[in-house]
Amino acid sequence: MRKDSFLKFEKAIKSSKNSVIITHWSPDGDAMGSSLALYLFLKKLKKNVTVIVPNQYPEFLKWMKGDKQVINFAENEKKALSVLNKCDLIFTLDFNSFKRIEKLGEIVEKIKVPKVLIDHHQQPDNYADYYFHDVKACSTCELIYDLIVGLGGKKLIDKHIAACLYTGLMTDTGSFRYTSVTAKTHLVIGELLKTGIVPEQIHAAIYDTYSEDRMRLLGYALSEKMTIVKDLPVAYIALTNKELKEFNFKKGDTEGVVNYPFSIKGIKICVLFNESDEGYIKISFRSKGKIDVNKFARSYYSGGGHINAAGGRSNESLDGAVSKFIGLAADLVK
Repeated sequence: MRKDSFLKFEKAIKSSKNSVIITHWSPDGDAMGSSLALYLFLKKLKKNVTVIVPNQYPEFLKWMKGDKQVINFAENEKKALSVLNKCDLIFTLDFNSFKRIEKLGEIVEKIKVPKVLIDHHQQPDNYADYYFHDVKACSTCELIYDLIVGLGGKKLIDKHIAACLYTGLMTDTGSFRYTSVTAKTHLVIGELLKTGIVPEQIHAAIYDTYSEDRMRLLGYALSEKMTIVKDLPVAYIALTNKELKEFNFKKGDTEGVVNYPFSIKGIKICVLFNESDEGYIKISFRSKGKIDVNKFARSYYSGGGHINAAGGRSNESLDGAVSKFIGLAADLVK
């Protein structure tokens, strides 16, 4: 855990005239929930603030207040650069290395303004001026809640901010079933519920919005592409770009697919391999118990994350990436 004082954060925020919030590549529920919650809070403090994302994120996350003001760097680089060149404070949320924001990271690293890291992933890089980092937090949204409360802004948490925070808490904990969930998690949820948010509506907005194509892709992935590694508690799914396009793949359509093999008795590690349009293989790792996929992803796949949930990439072919993983899997489960 590495947390600077609330007094330092308060001074940095008060002195800032143009701040920017940046989250990681392929933003998920915690990334967008934390970014928009912080954005709405800073707006209540009458601050000029902008959210910039490296690339597109799923449609099922675009209902949160503030979404329409988000700048997509991949689609509007000129506008994003204009905002960055005028900023005097940068918040980096839900990631801890500039590698996690691709080309945008090279730009942000060179901008000589104070940077704030707010994150719960392991082994953060040493690039920030202020840190609000705790690997014991279930989500970055939990940390944003703590930050707002610590700054004396609890009364400013309205239904819109609470809905954003609840989104990250829910999605990053697998609907509150992962070991990262603590008594504190539920206490935070209790406080958010007091604002009048309806959990059923937030859950439905995220999980009950599948297209027919996405549902059929899930069925295909499980019935045709799921493989159990012989003599190991390991399951993986590998999807080609061609297969994804056959199901009219949209950003977010494979969200959560990696977790389904855990429903099989005895499975302790699940992996999803996706061919990407960017020319590499995107890999998602999940594990149970003390099996450390964060260390594994960092060692072999230029990735990282949490002990039980991590991501990485491979520049090999899809078959090559799968073969390499199978060769390493036995050591991972020891």
